[in-house]
Amino acid sequence: MIRFILIQNRAGKTRMAKWYIPLEAHEKQKLIEEVHALVTVRDARHTNFVEFRQYKIVYRRYAGLYFCICVDTYDNNLSYLEAIHNFVEVLNEYFQNVCELDLV
Repeated sequence: MIRFILIQNRAGKTRMAKWYIPLEAHEKQKLIEEVHALVTVRDARHTNFVEFRQYKIVYRRYAGLYFCICVDTYDNNLSYLEAIHNFVEVLNEYFQNVCELDLV
């Protein structure tokens, strides 16, 4: 089950956030900061899956944006990677060569 979806740039600015669990504003901000710190320091040679609290973050970097999905640990990693890729393809088709400013 998806817990939240984040799209962030390299500087940590959140371009999109969708929450599927109820959280207070300060808890959301803390999660955003923790996820950014976790995924931006990872080397490209590592997998796109990382343990996060009692969940798992599945992420993919496209240009300067990180697309992150927080899911349960038993969910299928590759299906979420494919979902991220499909989402980016749809954005690219809709915006004709999508860039970060299109998401703002």
